[in-house]
Formats: sequence, structure tokens, C-alpha cells
Amino acid sequence: MKTLNDKLVDIQGRLKAPKNQRNSFGNYNYRSCEDILEAVKPLLREHNLRLTISDEVKEVESMAYVEAVAIISDGTDNVFSKAQAGINPNKKGMDIAQSFGASSSYARKYALNGLFLIDDTKDADSTNTHQTEEVDDKPWLQKGSTQFNSAKKAISSGKFTINDIRTKYKVSKEVATLLLD
Repeated sequence: MKTLNDKLVDIQGRLKAPKNQRNSFGNYNYRSCEDILEAVKPLLREHNLRLTISDEVKEVESMAYVEAVAIISDGTDNVFSKAQAGINPNKKGMDIAQSFGASSSYARKYALNGLFLIDDTKDADSTNTHQTEEVDDKPWLQKGSTQFNSAKKAISSGKFTINDIRTKYKVSKEVATLLLD
């Protein structure tokens, strides 16, 4: 009888989740959370496995983010993967619900990527800066400030990236370098 690990290894080796979506503004193809789910469902059914995805809004140092958890189970054992995505409630062209929804979708996609070993390193979505207009009322993050120290701690713990920090603060090249040291 195959273990959950054996079944998961089989799915990871066979899963093909093509990049069926197109970003015409950035001129690249990408895969969505829905694309991954569509591709994995037949393999889950074949192995009689259940996949659940949930997410939770969390906050660290007054920075909100979504943490998604993807869990695969055979009814007895389970394996999970987590991913986080910062929330920018001031994102141009989005209301607050859309901003939270976009972060949820992004976190869920990367939780699935981790669980099923989907490599996005060559995906333009993983390197695209999604050039957005900077909100003028964001304060500059000052080196040595309490906010700077909190941001540095959040980055070093892996809870946030420099891009997550930039959703709340303007970050100079010098401060970015200090944050990442």
C-alpha cells in the first residue's frame, strides 16, 4: 500500500500546470491558483487524496499579510505548505476587498507551488515589479528608526520581503541595502 509520501512524490513528478494566463501589460504568461487546482484535481482523485487550502490575515509590526496553508491528506496523514503575501490596501485601481483577494490568491498559489514543487523561477510573474504608481503619502523608511528595526527583523525572519516593506514605506537604495544585510 502506498504511503501519503509515495503518492505526493508521484503527483509532484507528474503534475503539469501550464501558464495559461497572459499579462498583456507586462507581456508574459503565468499560471494562476486556479490553473494549478485544475491540473492537480485528476491526480488527487487518482490517489484518493484531499487537498484543502485556507488563509488567514495576520499582522506583524502593523504590516498586514495573508498566510495561506495548502494541506494534502489521505484521511490519516497530511503534509502542508505555507506561503505569505503582503496586503497593500492602497493599491491603485483596487478597492480593499480586491486588495485582500489578490493577496489571498497570490499566497495560495505559492503555497501550492511549495506543496507540489512547482518552480516559478523562470516565471516573469516572480520577477515582475508590477510597476505601480507610488502613493505619495507613504513615509520614507528611515535607517535606525523603530520601523526600520521592525522591518529588518521581519525580513530576517522570512515573514516579509523588501517588496512587502515597500507597500507601506518608500525605501531608498541605501536603506534597502541595510535591510537586506
